Amino acid sequence: MTFSPEAAARDLTQGELEDLRARYPRDWTRVSEELLATLSKGRPADTAQWLEAVTANAAQWQKRVQQSAANPKVFEAAFPHLLRHRLARLALAQTSAALAARETSGSVRLGWWSGSLIQLLLFRRGLERKPASLRAVRFWWRWISDRRLLMPLVQPRGIYCFYSAELIDALARLIAGRPCLELAAGDGTLSRFLGERGTAVTATDDASWSHAITYPASVERLEAKRALRTHAPKVVLCSWPPPGNTFEKAVFETDSVELYVVIGSRHRFAAGDFATWERQTRFEMQLDEGLSALVLPPELDSAVYVFRRKP
Repeated sequence: MTFSPEAAARDLTQGELEDLRARYPRDWTRVSEELLATLSKGRPADTAQWLEAVTANAAQWQKRVQQSAANPKVFEAAFPHLLRHRLARLALAQTSAALAARETSGSVRLGWWSGSLIQLLLFRRGLERKPASLRAVRFWWRWISDRRLLMPLVQPRGIYCFYSAELIDALARLIAGRPCLELAAGDGTLSRFLGERGTAVTATDDASWSHAITYPASVERLEAKRALRTHAPKVVLCSWPPPGNTFEKAVFETDSVELYVVIGSRHRFAAGDFATWERQTRFEMQLDEGLSALVLPPELDSAVYVFRRKP
């Protein structure tokens, strides 16, 4: 592909993540692998340090371009470094990992209007989530000016997304009354919502997030592999499994499992063991766009993956 300084400059200032991923797949692969490596450590400081290094590198190359009086050859050499920085910033913002690499200091608060609307749409009281009305969220969301602050604020409490009532109903139809197990259930919100719809789900978690989550008695303290052996489920759910985790492999190796549903991200560095998903051969993998559209908030870039056992 012939390098065009004009097109490259537009990409660096106006390019959106989906377009840039398509135009620069090799650069995106590099950035996504770097993000996966830092996020999988589970330490926000590591992500912040990585972004600072990417930013500093880009600043050095930007300075070289300026000192060269925007020489096209210098700009072409600098472009991969500048593109890496834009990809990293866009990806972090879209996956709510921005909290781990925030550039601001001090506390972050929602304005009164935004906070009131978000509370009404997504929560019953405090930080107790409720099955949200998709229609109401789609109507009111545009009027919430601080909406992009929501996920960075709630993520430290183990909240990675919100579930619409329509998503809960669709999952209940998928489960279809079969024995169902939720792994890495956190506070058990997803299983509780399904239970309220008459679909019994056994929620389990290894309690590794006890510093941030209060685990109710309804969530069994079980490591994922042991939970699979103990319950031998036909259906398994997992919402936002950690990136590069080691337990999803066991789901595909459990003979009783007929269906595995993952609520997560379109980005391999943000959630899920994509490497295992792609290597396993026992299940057909589908990115369900219909279900993905039912996960909230809209800008989270969520995805629902459905794995069905092959005949």
